[in-house]
Amino acid sequence: MHAIGVDLGGTKTAAGVVSDTGEVLFSETMPTLNRDGGEAILNATASLVAGLIGRAAAAGIVVDHVGVGSAGVIDASRGEVVSATDAILGWAGTAISAGLAARLDLPPSSIQSVNDVHAHALGEAWTGAAAGTASSLLVAFGTGVGGSYVFEGTPVLGHRYAGGHVGHFASPYAFHNGRPLPCVCGGSGHVEAIASGPAIPEAYFRLGGKVPAPDARSVFALAGTGDANAIQTIGAAAAAAGQAVGGLANVLDPEVVVVSGGLSDAGAPWWRPMERAVRAELLPALSGLPVLPASLGNAAAIVGAAKLVLTNSLTFQRN
Repeated sequence: MHAIGVDLGGTKTAAGVVSDTGEVLFSETMPTLNRDGGEAILNATASLVAGLIGRAAAAGIVVDHVGVGSAGVIDASRGEVVSATDAILGWAGTAISAGLAARLDLPPSSIQSVNDVHAHALGEAWTGAAAGTASSLLVAFGTGVGGSYVFEGTPVLGHRYAGGHVGHFASPYAFHNGRPLPCVCGGSGHVEAIASGPAIPEAYFRLGGKVPAPDARSVFALAGTGDANAIQTIGAAAAAAGQAVGGLANVLDPEVVVVSGGLSDAGAPWWRPMERAVRAELLPALSGLPVLPASLGNAAAIVGAAKLVLTNSLTFQRN
């Protein structure tokens, strides 16, 4: 059996044909029409999927199931977007599963949708860094901070499908001059306000950085030249990330933790202080907890989304 997994994000949409062993046979990527509204995005996504179905057919492979990992809070039981940020305008309220089924002339039951970080975690739990484990916690640090707890092959979504918003609880690092830093969610003092990629250049300038640094990559480059403000900025962001991961692990007690996202790809300057902070936060019973980098890269959400329909992973835990 084969299925198509779709990773629908705020800037790009990737999809691939995935085997029942988790192998991505071929894939394609396109920009997400994030300013054009839900219907335009569904039209473009359906066209992408239809093209892959055609490629599969030419190779003698029948594909009639589609799994989608999408940005936003997704009601997985109905395949609808409960809420979304302005990263994708007009996305809230979109019926992803039903809309794609109608456009692809497939039965509604053949298409399932979930939040993209849950799909990412499911992919890593199936064939990636957490393969073979009974439970895993994935936390991703990039443009935002997100996560997912996978238990016995099923992501825990929460009662209102908002589970996994691990960037939105308090961090003692998310303060400056005694005031909590504003967060993109509308709150303040949250992990995402200090540990996300966009938060890093902001922190660099708060600490007195003078060299132009439009993004996190620039701050890492400055740290490599010995810039003291850049080094301090990265250390604080990584420590905030690690403390958050350690605290979550204390609550959930996963078999393994997987850390993902663009910041985790920055290597030792971020990873080492992050892992030190994790270890410092863990309860003694969790001292041997494996903390691993994600291994599937950009394919993780495609693989995880396909698993939704390949192995009926939508028998979701709702705590």
